[in-house]
Amino acid sequence: MENKPIKILAIETSCDETAAAVIGKSGGDIKILSNVVASQIELHKKYGGVFPEHASRAHVEKIIPVVSEALENIDPDIIAVTTGPGLIGSLLIGVNFAKTYAYAHKLPIIGINHWTGHIYSNWAKKPYPQFPALILIASGGHTGLVLMKSHKDIQPLGGTLDDAAGEAFDKVAKLLDLGYPGGPALSKAAEKGNPKAYNFPRSMLKRKDFDFSFSGLKTAVLYETKKIKKLTSKIKNDLAASFQQAVIDILVGKTIQAAYEFKPKSICLCGGVSANKELRGQLSSVVGKLPWRTSFHLPPMELTTDNATMIGLAAAYYLNKAATYDKISADPNLKL
Repeated sequence: MENKPIKILAIETSCDETAAAVIGKSGGDIKILSNVVASQIELHKKYGGVFPEHASRAHVEKIIPVVSEALENIDPDIIAVTTGPGLIGSLLIGVNFAKTYAYAHKLPIIGINHWTGHIYSNWAKKPYPQFPALILIASGGHTGLVLMKSHKDIQPLGGTLDDAAGEAFDKVAKLLDLGYPGGPALSKAAEKGNPKAYNFPRSMLKRKDFDFSFSGLKTAVLYETKKIKKLTSKIKNDLAASFQQAVIDILVGKTIQAAYEFKPKSICLCGGVSANKELRGQLSSVVGKLPWRTSFHLPPMELTTDNATMIGLAAAYYLNKAATYDKISADPNLKL
């Protein structure tokens, strides 16, 4: 299967996006043939966050039409599905659908880690990252640094000790009543604010490890709001801009710290927070100033948030891990 042309049906339902895609692979040539995502933003907006039970039910309603649209006039040769981490109810919808499809059509199936998928969103377009590659994953569920020496050698360097960067964005946006989804709403407010208005902490930057912590930063914003009698639009914008810059300083600082230790040929950004324009711009600028040649890679904007294309792209490099439907199961706490 490694050498013959194949079509991979990929399915992603780890949280609140029902997604399916088809990836074509012929030798070393990989193409995105379809990419369909059904968003649940409107469903969860009234809760200010993802309501797990409603997310699962929405996946049940959307999974068949989404897969059908992705597969229009395409017969897949193999199935790839996100097996974790994520919300167990959401994961089970995608995993059980994929297993049933694989069983009914007598197809092999590959389980893909959600974070591995985010990593491979950087392989959506050429030029591809060179090894060793340093990957910063920044999303709502996880923040971490990964050293990728080859497709077979992926080493986590550090991760989130508490809140992930995206989670902190969402919580601060809710605290400031900026709207949902929180990350984009806060970034929009930050565009009008002064990033130096408030001096929020840059947690763990002086430590020599590659772990992250954002709960203290989130709490610092909370305490600052309690000092303010009235949160005007200007104050909200300044708080948002100052908070955002603190997050960016932590993410960029840790990434460059790791870069100096491991001297990667490529540095990659991925995950939902990679859609943040300020983060993209500031990390790109700092990488460009490193004293050795290092390429910088970003996923296309439409592949920054959860999608099935990234799952299919990852599967294209792990065809040797194909199994039968009964060997695949959902794991909400799956490790990278």
